[in-house]
Amino acid sequence: MSDDYLSLLDRAKAQLPETIEKHERFTVPEPDVFQEGKTTVLKNFGEIVDALRREPEHLLQYLLKELGTPGTVDGRRVIFKARLTPQQIKDRITTYTDTFVLCSECGRPDTHINREGRILILECEACGAHRPVNVKKSAKAPEKDVLKEGIEVDLQIDDVGKKGDGVARVGDYIIYVPGTSKGSRVKAKITKVSGNVAFAILTEIK
Repeated sequence: MSDDYLSLLDRAKAQLPETIEKHERFTVPEPDVFQEGKTTVLKNFGEIVDALRREPEHLLQYLLKELGTPGTVDGRRVIFKARLTPQQIKDRITTYTDTFVLCSECGRPDTHINREGRILILECEACGAHRPVNVKKSAKAPEKDVLKEGIEVDLQIDDVGKKGDGVARVGDYIIYVPGTSKGSRVKAKITKVSGNVAFAILTEIK
């Protein structure tokens, strides 16, 4: 191994950010969530944004869209105008981190987002890799009023609520289905719709 190569390697290492050189473990704070009446409060939204190094508005808009509920920033916390489980919020933050923060090549969070035309590009400051940001889209309802009482729908159960009911999503709707487990695919009959929240009974497990 030549002296020139070793000197170049030392120079490159010296230019790396301290956090990259130390290979510190990247962690996102666990969502600190509690409910107030019909709202859900994410107390440590500010800490999560700081860890992800992203604009608060960008993360907020992503969460509101994915959770299908309005919400507002209140200081360093966010108030969602719906009753949500901590797991629902955690899962969306994990997906956001995988999509908008972590490098797909080296797994480091030392990235930034650039826009090339209409395409968002995630560029890694650690290894130099770059990739288009591919946002996974939630299943969309074919019609605005697709969820009506009495109809049957095919669902993917994504979460489990505090009472043990399975939780699925169709477009902007959150659907609770008792007797189902996370990861299962089912057919269910809608029994009640209230705003963007619906309740259903299990009719078939696929």
